[in-house]
Amino acid sequence: MNNFRIGQGYDIHRLVSGRKLVLGGVEIPFDLGLDGHSDADVVSHAIIDALLGAASLGDIGSHFPDDDPAYKDADSIELLKKTRVIVGEKGFIVSNIDVTIIAENPKLAPHIGEMKRRVAEAAGISPGDVSIKATTNEKIGAIGRGEGIAAFSVALLYK
Repeated sequence: MNNFRIGQGYDIHRLVSGRKLVLGGVEIPFDLGLDGHSDADVVSHAIIDALLGAASLGDIGSHFPDDDPAYKDADSIELLKKTRVIVGEKGFIVSNIDVTIIAENPKLAPHIGEMKRRVAEAAGISPGDVSIKATTNEKIGAIGRGEGIAAFSVALLYK
């Protein structure tokens, strides 16, 4: 019998001027970007935490610390690839990934397909095994005011 493990992840970053907006490894045209030590890709970060959580291997900060200069402006899709190797070394295989992005702006629907492709490639699975959805926060709270973008993810691993 297969050993199935489910993990969940969450990330949020503040929107600021002077940064690129990268979500799911895709640069999104927008006048603001996410502030963070790496490229601040909340989609990739939430997925990384979901994968590490499913494998009981800690969190993104324990593997890719934000005070380590090696990860300054790091490409989070590359960190996701490294995470797949880390969970693979423990005998786990990624089955599927589901993500919800919460953002008032920009409109993300035109970019979802490319995000799914990039995430799937990094995770070593088919784009059909990746679900990415976007919603707003109905103008409620910091995300609703356009101050940041967040993402939730769940991932299923098996041995």
